[in-house]
Amino acid sequence: MQYDITLRITYTYERPAADTRMLLRMAPRMLPDQRPISGIVTVDPIPDFRRDGLDFFGNSTTEIAIDAPIIKIGFTYRGRVERNPGSGGLDLSCPLWALRREIEACHGLGPETPHHFLGPSDRIRHEPEIRTFAEEIALPDMSTLSVVEAICAALHQSFAFDPSATEVTTEPIEAFRNRRGVCQDMSHVMITALREVGIPAGYVSGFLRTSPPPGQARLEGADAMHAWVRAWCGQELGWVEIDPTNNIRAGTDHVVVAYGRDYADVSPVRGSMRSSGSQTTTHQVDVAPLEMTG
Repeated sequence: MQYDITLRITYTYERPAADTRMLLRMAPRMLPDQRPISGIVTVDPIPDFRRDGLDFFGNSTTEIAIDAPIIKIGFTYRGRVERNPGSGGLDLSCPLWALRREIEACHGLGPETPHHFLGPSDRIRHEPEIRTFAEEIALPDMSTLSVVEAICAALHQSFAFDPSATEVTTEPIEAFRNRRGVCQDMSHVMITALREVGIPAGYVSGFLRTSPPPGQARLEGADAMHAWVRAWCGQELGWVEIDPTNNIRAGTDHVVVAYGRDYADVSPVRGSMRSSGSQTTTHQVDVAPLEMTG
């Protein structure tokens, strides 16, 4: 499946902001089952400095600097991406009781190594309440994948998708206690739950198609950048991506932008400037599927 994707993020400042320094992660990444065909990230006004590259996890990045005062800045990604079905298939994951041994057998500290995704990170910490929730679901003899799927289903069933309930800075434990939030909250809670029972888990930012196929329901979270979870299920199966907001395995409806330990590693815009007063932000996403011809 091919998609034409447009993402626009605009910041407007009450008073001029100077010495703007930003790191952007807006462009879809190259993966075995995902291929960016074309695409560009643009900035308005044109920055004084720009550098495109990759971060530690292999995500596409754009660093920019603007020295002059500005009252508005816009970031836009436009591109075409081909998304192919993943492997799916059989559950080849090890039993949960054996996962620790398989993690210990992994050597090296590359970006795909599960060790990075086990302990606390910037937005994820040890939470006894979430641990109790996860331990009631995760039995030692269950396969690791079945534990991941069971925790995903339990969170999906108990959470209400409510964009007004949380903010980007909301802690996972607050969203868990209220059982309300958006895709970022559900993903953070699920990552916390998986790590609490010893399953390496990370955060995925990306897009959902905004126009479902005929006869299918529209997925929650398609109006903005979306988030879901990747979990490491042992050496044979490796990483699996799953969407707790919609209780489905990530597939051709999901376009990956960035991988990280939590939202702090993948935020689309991160940076600083000298300013006073308030600011407003707008996000616009359009994911338009293209008709494929044989």
